[in-house]
Amino acid sequence: MGVKVEEEPSSAAGTKVPRTARGERTLRKILDAAREEFGERGFSDSSIVGITQRAGVALGTFYTYFESKEALFHALVRDMSEQVRDSVGPAMTNARDALDGERRALEAFLRFAHDHRDIYRIIDEAEFVEPSAYREHYETTATRIAARLAAARDKGEIKGSFSDEELDVLAWGMMGANVFLGLRFAVWDDADGDKVAEAMSKVWRQGFNA
Repeated sequence: MGVKVEEEPSSAAGTKVPRTARGERTLRKILDAAREEFGERGFSDSSIVGITQRAGVALGTFYTYFESKEALFHALVRDMSEQVRDSVGPAMTNARDALDGERRALEAFLRFAHDHRDIYRIIDEAEFVEPSAYREHYETTATRIAARLAAARDKGEIKGSFSDEELDVLAWGMMGANVFLGLRFAVWDDADGDKVAEAMSKVWRQGFNA
């Protein structure tokens, strides 16, 4: 039998989260193995056995945390989304202003995408495998960008007169640009992320301060 831990339902359907450090380490192994398995083989060709073998855990341990392969996939999409957030956040700490922060955020995202190229395959598959996780990933990301833009507007760091609704539109546009910049310059190519982010930053700065 696998490792048994105290658990409680998480916000993701069919998933349980551990309450112990040992359980957290085991869950981390499963998620990391799932990223490798799904990233290499795709959802349909991946198997729970393949994931547990990669993780070095018993099959029963899998069911301690997840009810199904679909539940694991949903949790993985959420986990990768949080990893992107956690990678981008610290990069913005010493920004000169909000738009410099967005430039630094893009540069950090490009580094993350370069080091985790499988994120694109996994997120793209989520549209069909776990549509709610797919939508949640993009909605939460756009919401964070819109909130940063609203704060910048309120502090006078951007000169344009933008309503909350307009900032929401712009946040989705910025996110979309970032996604495709990552695909082109971090996944398909190994470009200088600083130069890519600086070029995009010029557009943002001119547009927001027009």
